[in-house]
Amino acid sequence: MRMKKLSDIYEKDRPRERLKIKGPGALKNHELIAVILGRGIEGSDVLEMSKDIERILDGSFDSLSLKSLMSVKGIGEAKALQILAVAELGRRYLSKKSGKKITCAEDVWNEVYEYGRRKQEYLITLTLDGAGYLIEKRVVTIGILDRSLVHPREVFVDAITDRSAGLIMVHNHPSGQLFPSREDRRITERISRAGELLGIELLDHIIVTKEGWYSFAEEGDI
Repeated sequence: MRMKKLSDIYEKDRPRERLKIKGPGALKNHELIAVILGRGIEGSDVLEMSKDIERILDGSFDSLSLKSLMSVKGIGEAKALQILAVAELGRRYLSKKSGKKITCAEDVWNEVYEYGRRKQEYLITLTLDGAGYLIEKRVVTIGILDRSLVHPREVFVDAITDRSAGLIMVHNHPSGQLFPSREDRRITERISRAGELLGIELLDHIIVTKEGWYSFAEEGDI
């Protein structure tokens, strides 16, 4: 059965009109996408395009990209970028509603303070979006930290999956010594350089003990 085109639909039943009258909750996903698109092009109706984009989203939100959107007939670069911007804005506000904003080392301490009492060394990463909201907190390694164990691949693999804009690295000192060792500084420099190459900024490296924290960023070491 042929799908109706927008021009075939009675005006009051068109997505934009329904949005105006009934609100966004009354619209299906592809209808909301159609409102964002605005209109189709010759040979590509806006509802058909919206259905194609909905299928991309149904597969996985992570599959939404400039390339995947431009594979939809009728979607050019400008419209694809517009959709990506809307999707990212929505994701950030969702993070703001359900997540936590990290603005300083104390915010990080509130997330990881329990590791300050551990008797083994833990390396933890916090991934953040572009607005500074926490995406995920993860334990990367357990054991003595040195450059051979702290490989950039292990630190950034989940940050890449999260599409994070920034990363904070945390590890504990079971000895209780708050100041960074020479090895801590070398690790920080190595991870920071890798982040520059990947486009994911190392925002801070924080050492925690049961007494408190040391922040490389606050001390001007990053």
